[in-house]
Amino acid sequence: MGVTLGGAFAAMLLAAQVPPASPSAPAAQEAAVETAQGSFVIRLLPQLAPRHVQHFVKTARTGGYDGTTFHRIIPRGIIQGGDPLSKDPAKAALYGTGGLGLLKAEFSDRPMTRGSVAAVLRPSSRDSAGSQFFVCLSDQPALTGKFTIFGEVVEGMDVVDKIGETPVEGDRARTRVEILKVNVR
Repeated sequence: MGVTLGGAFAAMLLAAQVPPASPSAPAAQEAAVETAQGSFVIRLLPQLAPRHVQHFVKTARTGGYDGTTFHRIIPRGIIQGGDPLSKDPAKAALYGTGGLGLLKAEFSDRPMTRGSVAAVLRPSSRDSAGSQFFVCLSDQPALTGKFTIFGEVVEGMDVVDKIGETPVEGDRARTRVEILKVNVR
């Protein structure tokens, strides 16, 4: 009988230390971004920016990112993409202006570190995010708290770096670096 009681006591201790998973807790979502340069994976962070994650997922699932480009590149700084206007090479002069003004800010104090994925804003307009996003190629402490972080690159940072090495004129990519598909899993 002592063995059974000891086994039951040990099971109670284990149960107290490791709570069962909540059936209502959402599974961590990731987005696999397939580009002409290779693929990378973004872990989405709904606990930081639920509306931004929801918008990103909806846009990805409806094919909204397919055929867009990383049109803005600041070497060793950021790569920026997701502008729906960038699907059309004839609208190159407008790249960076489309798909904005859809979301209110969800700023946090999370540091803007290498691999952070954040929403693009119109200049001087905190509540102007939308489909465009950027990925940090290096730590960007001056941007912390000024942009909504909604994800982080967890695989393929070498691909992000490769995109960041695309030749630019000013901050515009000289050649199209296309997003082929974004798959949310």
